[in-house]
Amino acid sequence: MDAILGIDAAWTRNQPSGVALAQRTALGWQCIAVAPSYDTFIALSHGIPVDWNAPGIPGGAPPVAKLLEATARLTKAHLSIVAIDMPVATVPITGRRAADNMISITFGKRGCSTHSPGIDRPGDLGATLSREFQSFGYPIATASDPPGTLDRLIEVYPHPALLSLLLRNYRVPYKVSRARKYWPALPASERGKAILSELEEIRDGLQAELGVFELPLHLASTLPTHRMLKRFEDALDAVVCAWVGTRYIEKKALAFGDSTAVIWCPDQHHPTP
Repeated sequence: MDAILGIDAAWTRNQPSGVALAQRTALGWQCIAVAPSYDTFIALSHGIPVDWNAPGIPGGAPPVAKLLEATARLTKAHLSIVAIDMPVATVPITGRRAADNMISITFGKRGCSTHSPGIDRPGDLGATLSREFQSFGYPIATASDPPGTLDRLIEVYPHPALLSLLLRNYRVPYKVSRARKYWPALPASERGKAILSELEEIRDGLQAELGVFELPLHLASTLPTHRMLKRFEDALDAVVCAWVGTRYIEKKALAFGDSTAVIWCPDQHHPTP
């Protein structure tokens, strides 16, 4: 039985990173844990529920060993794939990679070009993370690895993945930090409602693929500012990573990149049954 650890990894140490865990069951794939940060995921593995109303969500560098220990506590399934939303490569990242350019060429007209990674962001954070996962037996999956190759660290970019999940023609406007750019004419309260609506649709799409999981978006109305919705955004991005991991395991993912780095996307020619 396979398990997938999905991580929406922040490019800096001061920002939180969402984490999700999915496993294959007799009834299909199921997301069994979702958290808005490394610390809350680890706490969840000790039976401490996530406080989604907490005034602050902690950041920090990814504690790889502790994440793997937490995963082992949460599931007896073999952790087959770690799926991460962060640029990683088998060589130092000093600028745009072939993977970034291929995604931008393919999905740029649909609003899903990639950000440009560099020496500083994610810099040594990404290099250390990929090196540590490799030390635990999860080397980076590149173009040399066919889809379905297990015990790999795969890179995911949620924006093009969401096009497939939600059958959208253009980038899904769910990023909290861009709410003003999405809807400049709306007041802040209405922008918050618009973001929440998109997050709810993403959650519903993921639950159709991974079963019902705990993500209390209904609590959003009690948050003092819509910017605090980012904790739900981060958590959902982690679940998206886990979902792409399921597609990769099922050999229904496409590789965009080369022998040093690949971004994996769902293959739209192989829709979910």
